[in-house]
Amino acid sequence: MARKTDHGEEVIKPNVFMRIGLFIKQIIDELRKVVTPTRKQLFYWSLAVFIFVALLTVFVTAMDFGLGKLSFLIFG
Repeated sequence: MARKTDHGEEVIKPNVFMRIGLFIKQIIDELRKVVTPTRKQLFYWSLAVFIFVALLTVFVTAMDFGLGKLSFLIFG
């Protein structure tokens, strides 16, 4: 199936099998760029995520408790 561009040139769209093959090739090329973290890096990043989640949990709990008390004071 061909279509024309703005300049009048015909562009041929590759068939479905060629597009799937290109997609898989691009996935493999991207996976080659991945750098695996060291054990130390993985530990510290996991620790940072755990601390961040704990802080957010404390913050949301405090907001819930505080807004609950405030609504109780306002509405009795």
